[in-house]
Amino acid sequence: MATSPDSLVLHTTDNGVSWITLNRPAAMNALTWDQRERIIELLAGASADPGVRAVVITATGKGFCAGADLRGAPSTGGERVAGDVARMIRQGAQRFIGAVLDCEKPVLAAVNGTAAGVGAHLALACDLVLAGESARFIEVFVRRGLVPDGGGAYLLPRLIGPQRAKELMFFGDAVPAAEAERLGLVNRVVPDGELAKTAREWAERLAAGPTRALALTKQLVNASLDGDRAAAFAAEATAQEINMTTADAQEGVASFVERRGPAYRGR
Repeated sequence: MATSPDSLVLHTTDNGVSWITLNRPAAMNALTWDQRERIIELLAGASADPGVRAVVITATGKGFCAGADLRGAPSTGGERVAGDVARMIRQGAQRFIGAVLDCEKPVLAAVNGTAAGVGAHLALACDLVLAGESARFIEVFVRRGLVPDGGGAYLLPRLIGPQRAKELMFFGDAVPAAEAERLGLVNRVVPDGELAKTAREWAERLAAGPTRALALTKQLVNASLDGDRAAAFAAEATAQEINMTTADAQEGVASFVERRGPAYRGR
């Protein structure tokens, strides 16, 4: 019997936080085509919904995401020709990771277990990463004789430098949560039993912040890694120009002048 995407990806919105939860625990949350498309849809919806001010991506069971499960992908039929694989990667894993990077709300990963392959890249594409003590990250591609996809060769050098990234990708060894924190792959490691609580605290703090300013800050930081200083400075000035038209920026300045705490509304 087919399982609906809504049951494979649980979704709730609470206190301005969109919770996206992978729900295939028996398969260590290996990512199906349907799940991927549903998450892309939810991230786009979070960007467009003023009632959503932060996003959490997590999973049920003991695994965050064991990588891609291609068995459920739609069949193209016919003989494979040159360009088919590249097209599949662009429209699949790369589009998926791009949806996280391009989401206009801050995205927090709460990694509750193994994150392997594109599952690791899903976590690392998020703006902030919390990991439970049992979490581990695996660049599993080399074990299968594959080149990393889903943006891995883009994300890892920017997080930990090229030589560390090559070490992880060349050997494919599992990186425990504590080591991932030491390397700079995750922001913080917490006891497994406190992961959901800590994720909620962080997400609600983000949701209470100046949403448009956070979106523009995310864009600036992501773009800065790909451009020169002149482009980064120009983008910064433009972002601040745009941000100063928002109600939250005006509230932030007014609250400082009036010596009170700001009350941001995400507008």
